[in-house]
Amino acid sequence: MMRLMLISAASLMLAAPATLSRDSKIPEATPVGKPVDCLSLTQIRNTRVRSDSIIDFYVGGGKVYRNTLPMACPQLGFEERYLHKTSTNDICSRDTITVLQSGGMIEGPSCGLGKFQPVTLAE
Repeated sequence: MMRLMLISAASLMLAAPATLSRDSKIPEATPVGKPVDCLSLTQIRNTRVRSDSIIDFYVGGGKVYRNTLPMACPQLGFEERYLHKTSTNDICSRDTITVLQSGGMIEGPSCGLGKFQPVTLAE
């Protein structure tokens, strides 16, 4: 099984948007189409963990997909990094993520993803 790790950090991409501090409000998102079940991992340029239940996925062409987890994932918003294991080239709403704790050395809680909603983020 292929093991992929997606880490939400501004250092992933030089063109990543400015980092929000932990005290910052989550930017408002306006839906711009129908939600999708999966995103191709090769399309994802960056991810931004916004809270224990919201992750924004930045893909090519300046598009953003917001994933609102069905249930809050403890420590996700604090740690801002997670592990995704897959044997395919997609991340899907039926998949789970595992919070990486202590600088990525310890696997924490695992949580299910929701659908990927294309959005426009407020500035």
